Amino acid sequence: MSTIAFIGLGNMGNPMAKNLLKAGLTVRVFDLDTHAANLLGAEGAYVAASLEDVVAGADTVITMLPAGEHVRAVYLGDHHGGVGLLNLVSENTFLIDSSTIDPGSARLVASEATKKHLEFVDAPVSGGVAGAQAATLTFIVGGTDQGFAQAQDILKYVGKNIFHAGQAGDGQMAKICNNLMLGVLMSGTCEALSLGIDNGLDPKVLSDIMLQSSGRNWALELYNPCPGVMDKVPASNDYHPGFMGKLMAKDLGLGMDAALHSQSAIPMGTLARNLYAFHNAKGNELLDFSSLFEFYRDKKIKKGK
Repeated sequence: MSTIAFIGLGNMGNPMAKNLLKAGLTVRVFDLDTHAANLLGAEGAYVAASLEDVVAGADTVITMLPAGEHVRAVYLGDHHGGVGLLNLVSENTFLIDSSTIDPGSARLVASEATKKHLEFVDAPVSGGVAGAQAATLTFIVGGTDQGFAQAQDILKYVGKNIFHAGQAGDGQMAKICNNLMLGVLMSGTCEALSLGIDNGLDPKVLSDIMLQSSGRNWALELYNPCPGVMDKVPASNDYHPGFMGKLMAKDLGLGMDAALHSQSAIPMGTLARNLYAFHNAKGNELLDFSSLFEFYRDKKIKKGK
């Protein structure tokens, strides 16, 4: 069985690594947050002390990092003397980055990996923390046909749907488009539910009506943003855990950057990004992105005081 080096053990990385362990694979883990790494140690993973340590003996590396700057530093090294993974891994090590970053960074890492005869794919995910826990994530892979085939052999243990979007960076571009839609969709869902509440409707009844009508969408079906309407979603647990608002704002910003590059019009995505910026500025950046619902309710709360 494969030996996996897993780097980045946050809300998504932790359950992904757990599912690899459940599948019987040998998993070595590393995170700058030693507590996060030790939690996986209790599940049977080897807790590494450094990047060099975590890749020792690994035939596959999976990274799940916050942004492009972190991915570049981990794979290529930084300006403070840190050595990148491309200079640490052994020959034939397969590299998978499941972070959501700008396509340019993914293409840069892929290009540098190719120079060292290493196979690298960008494989961002969709499905959230619940999908990571249930091993039902969707992976959107950018890379060569060979890289995609190798990725399928590993990602099948943590995901349900694995798509080949195209060449290096295309996985990231597809993910950016998906999250642009998600940000717009969640904003609209919060807005509609808040409007209904303002006019005397029960949010659970309204949600049920829209689920059977033309307003049906992913948020209403699986991730209702109104507290108390749906069990086992962040909204019913003080918006924890989940996909943090600051990460949604980051992803919508990536969409804006891509639109500038291609001269594409994204007025709805730009508005959604600004809504999240306002919401996060009020101290909500660590809450799940569905907490944008409270942005619409804030004026009602203050009015009632």
